[in-house]
Amino acid sequence: MSIVEPKTALISVSDKRNLSNIVNFLVKKEIKILSTGGTYKAIKEITPDVIEVSEFTGFDEMMDGRVKTLHPKIHAGILARRDSDMDILKEKGYEPIDLVIVNLYPFQETIKDGCSFEEAIEKIDIGGPTMIRAAAKNFQDVVVVSDPNDYQELIDEWDDDNGISYESRKRLSQKVFSIMADYNKSISLYLEEENIKSIHNYDFKKSSDLRYGENPHQTASLFTFKNLKHKNIANADILQGKELSYNNIVDADAAWECVREFTSPACVIVKHANPCGVAESDSIYSAYDLAFKTDPTSAFGGIIAFNNPVDLTTAKEINNRQFVEVVIAPDYEKEAIKEFSNKKNVRVLKVDLEQDNLYLGTIKKVSGGILIQDDDLKNVSLDELKCVTKKQPTDKELNDLMFAWKVAKFVKSNAIVYVKNKQTIGIGAGQMSRVISAEIANLKAKEEGLEVKNAVMASDAFFPFRDGIDKAAASGITAIIQPGGSIKDEEVIAAADEHNIAMVYTGTRHFRH
Repeated sequence: MSIVEPKTALISVSDKRNLSNIVNFLVKKEIKILSTGGTYKAIKEITPDVIEVSEFTGFDEMMDGRVKTLHPKIHAGILARRDSDMDILKEKGYEPIDLVIVNLYPFQETIKDGCSFEEAIEKIDIGGPTMIRAAAKNFQDVVVVSDPNDYQELIDEWDDDNGISYESRKRLSQKVFSIMADYNKSISLYLEEENIKSIHNYDFKKSSDLRYGENPHQTASLFTFKNLKHKNIANADILQGKELSYNNIVDADAAWECVREFTSPACVIVKHANPCGVAESDSIYSAYDLAFKTDPTSAFGGIIAFNNPVDLTTAKEINNRQFVEVVIAPDYEKEAIKEFSNKKNVRVLKVDLEQDNLYLGTIKKVSGGILIQDDDLKNVSLDELKCVTKKQPTDKELNDLMFAWKVAKFVKSNAIVYVKNKQTIGIGAGQMSRVISAEIANLKAKEEGLEVKNAVMASDAFFPFRDGIDKAAASGITAIIQPGGSIKDEEVIAAADEHNIAMVYTGTRHFRH
């Protein structure tokens, strides 16, 4: 197939990254440059060798720039087939345009910033899509570049081969239609926002095929959101270790969500999507030590997340104490990474504490449809707690209650969490009965020799009967945090008073299914 060596380029870009590189290259190649609007002004600062489109067409832009490049001289120059249409171009006094460098108004970025409806409509590009579609259609004779990341590749190939190959032109053409599909989809979904407000920005790209899904007979793939600015679980820096599995990713996300709730050094150990040990302390090592001691049995093969950099001491202790699937932290000491390398299969992930919130919401498939909901981002402050019992919680109990409440948010319902000194000492998860969850929390504490007496308890939802309070009292719990709102609240409060237990209401439920 033939090589195309452009003579005339049309440039109109919203994303001006790397603009000087491509413009200087075109000037060196003595390419005639046409441009318009803000791009024309930007190119003028790089080189005087640029012609404004209105001068080229003899047609002034109008309607506040809505009509600039929609002119036959532009589109005939792009669409003309070089083997059959050149006589028509010559007859009209037109000339071919061989290189189109255009990217689109940032519609998706505009709507993410919470703009007005009118502002969003103005960001629907018309001229840009028309030009790149025309150039992409005529890729046999025209080179189209719609992504600034492709400039250098274009420059390298052009310099080496004195033009752009058919294969490259075809690839760049395909990219245009892919970009346009995403662009048009985002506009379509935006205009239907009254019905699907939560999903109009959900754009993904496939990252990898996983070995299998939740079970070996299931296939699975990882898709990441486009336009991520931070390192999240889905696009984490994997410093070492085996390929992440489906279950690794699910558990890692649960651990990372939970540990980011805390400000002091904290550690969360997750097994099967539930925290099995959580602690907050004055150092990462101490936090890990306390979290591990909650439930060493369940910690085996778990996922460990930290909200502070991991030091050598902590890395050594993890390697010595347990088998671990994944370690997650915002950073690591060099010696800590070296220590983890002694166990080659351990996945070590570096993830930013600040996460992307471009795509708020959770999606769950159901038979015949999907459920969409907002993320559970509600946090309760100390000032919002309402004490409903005769006994008031002490300051120490309040601190532990707030800690327990943060953990309960990430435990599968029905969730019961026992805490003492900002260390979980028993967690009951995923039971049909709240009382059974409390019994499991007791059992876990007893197995590990942890003293429940004088601990506090969190429940992710209200107590429907007083039996949960009686169970807590029998275990030595001194304070309880729960949402309240049961028709049996008076009975539950009376039980707490009877056992001299302090109880506070949050007014917020945290079911997690």
